[in-house]
Amino acid sequence: MRYLIIGAGAVGGTIGARLAQSGHDVLLVARGEHLAALTSNGLRLITPNGTLTQAIPAVSGPTEAGELRPDDVLILTVKSQDTIAALTQWAAAPVAGGGEAGDRLPVVCAQNGVENERVAQRLFRTVYGLCVWLPATHLEPGVVISHTAPRSGILTLGRYPYGVDPVVTEIGAALRRSMFDAPVIADVMRWKYGKLLMNLGNAVDAVLDKRDPAAAEVSAAVRRACRLEAERVLAAAQIAYNSDDERRVLQGDRMDMQTIEGVGRVGGSTWQSLARGAGSVEADYLNGEIALLGRLHGVPTPVNDLMQRLVAEFARDRRAPGGLSPDRLRALLE
Repeated sequence: MRYLIIGAGAVGGTIGARLAQSGHDVLLVARGEHLAALTSNGLRLITPNGTLTQAIPAVSGPTEAGELRPDDVLILTVKSQDTIAALTQWAAAPVAGGGEAGDRLPVVCAQNGVENERVAQRLFRTVYGLCVWLPATHLEPGVVISHTAPRSGILTLGRYPYGVDPVVTEIGAALRRSMFDAPVIADVMRWKYGKLLMNLGNAVDAVLDKRDPAAAEVSAAVRRACRLEAERVLAAAQIAYNSDDERRVLQGDRMDMQTIEGVGRVGGSTWQSLARGAGSVEADYLNGEIALLGRLHGVPTPVNDLMQRLVAEFARDRRAPGGLSPDRLRALLE
């Protein structure tokens, strides 16, 4: 198999670098200054165990990639708000021997949120879900930082909407040979809904000024409120999700956050989107997913509504992360 990493940022760059390191054929897909750096200098992966620089082929899209191979696997790691645009162009890409990628090739949604697989299924016949536990940072073109060791992440995957087949089994084996834990399971979406509950805190992490002594208390309160709303919503919608105990058993001591000398740990994926001035964030598919389900099932979600709106305003106005004081957030919550 050849692995096409569509969105070679923090998550995609780490997965692509580790797959290439273990001898797999990899093609990175990126854009702008990041693509230029990848093409000129290779991908630099900084880890607790040292720095690895690899010359991995990189392109901007299917036109540059040329005719795809029948053994290609598309691993989608763009933010959820970019899924439709990315998959629309790749689904129509020609495959050697005839046909288009949407009909012949599998796509793996290695993303936060639970909407990507459903979107992908409109364009691709074969879709897999991947629940990402991979603390990484991408703020500098050509550079990705992976913060855990000995494994670089836990990538739980399975067929969408349910099941296991030989293709996903082979993908899981390749990831396990590439410094990841990669359990292959039949109910991957249950795990992705569990991860959704964890990601609801991304918004407050991105907007709150953590330098204020009151920030930790306010952040914890917002996280609790977002999760309680989400649990009520998922119960009303009769949607199952994995428990925290299941996650702890799976994670164990195999993915420990470690200090990297000279490298600080910044915020999560939403914080990083604001820091890069990306102009959009995935909150519509995290807090916004809970808001949507709440409206469909008659469950109020005022805190998730607020956090979705706040982080969207930050992104639209190109505001740096951490610009909201705890007192201001308290007032808005009230």
